[in-house]
Amino acid sequence: MMVKAWTAAQVARKVIDNENVFILDVRNKEAFEDWKIEGKQIAYLNRPYFELLDGVEEILPQIPTDRELLVVCAKEGSSIMIAQMLEEAGHEVAYLEGGMKSWSMHIEPIKVGDLTGGGELYQFVRLGKGCLSYMMLADGEAAVIDAVRFTDIFVDFAKEKNVKITHVFDTHLHADHISGGRQIAMMTGATYYLPPKDAEEVVFDFEDLMDGLKVQIGSVAIEALYSPGHTIGSTSFVIDDGYLLTGDILFIDSIGRPDLAGLAEDWVGDLRTTLYERYRELLDELVVLPAHFMIVDELNVDGSVAKRLGDLFAENHGLNIEDTAEFRTTVTDNLPPQPNAYKQIRQVNMGKLKPNADEQTEMEIGPNRCAVR
Repeated sequence: MMVKAWTAAQVARKVIDNENVFILDVRNKEAFEDWKIEGKQIAYLNRPYFELLDGVEEILPQIPTDRELLVVCAKEGSSIMIAQMLEEAGHEVAYLEGGMKSWSMHIEPIKVGDLTGGGELYQFVRLGKGCLSYMMLADGEAAVIDAVRFTDIFVDFAKEKNVKITHVFDTHLHADHISGGRQIAMMTGATYYLPPKDAEEVVFDFEDLMDGLKVQIGSVAIEALYSPGHTIGSTSFVIDDGYLLTGDILFIDSIGRPDLAGLAEDWVGDLRTTLYERYRELLDELVVLPAHFMIVDELNVDGSVAKRLGDLFAENHGLNIEDTAEFRTTVTDNLPPQPNAYKQIRQVNMGKLKPNADEQTEMEIGPNRCAVR
């Protein structure tokens, strides 16, 4: 008996469109509690598949019949078996093709705005990992910012839009996901930029991403703003005087963590200076576009993650801690667990480690943990 499969792309659209879905997640409890498919209208039941090997009768009263049903596991196999049992019990059911591995890899391009002279700005939303990458297009040229490792998505998107990628930027040396920036530059002949203060151990060539650097992508300007705190080299971008790409310094519902190089006590002061001084000199009307999101509530109705800087100054708790000592305590004492394999990921992004595709997938499995709430 063949049970229907849902691709990660289909599940992503259901999340973005706020469809009612019930997920039976048959991974172990620890894996489920650490990381799962999230959606505003998604309900869950977690029951490890090995507890269901003798049948699903025990959980049938907990399975609703008034919403779509999806079975999820790590890589697919277990969910197919449990989905078949549920179908035999009379339920219409699907399984996630490729399991949570495929969910971690899916990316959804979403247009977030128009730029001068007919240019466009796109956000690439990696729902399963909370990563956000960007591509700005103008006059036949394109720039990519904070690309994840799935390089073909960006290169193919540029081809579809009939633009040439000429510049690639990383706002900082990433620790929670493997960057695709340098590879995209190599594939396209683009110039690759990285903050030099983050790149002292990098073993490949790059252009220095310095404060005040201004690059033209066609008729549209992108300007670098040094904004340390998450890392010592963290750099933001102002695009077309309308958008602020904050990297991992400022998120919609949280702020960046300063400890992923083991220097939280040293960098917390830089973080406060960036958030409470540098950013406050900018226009409230700038639309903040971060490099990550933590919770599904940060998504807008179209699936994008974006909000006015002025609104964040009013609403984001991390921007409203007046006492410096309290801010330091909040940032250094409330840190979430470190990202999975973050030390190895930093080494990969320095060019020192060269894991194969399966090893890269294992490094990135799990949620991003770049923020402090």
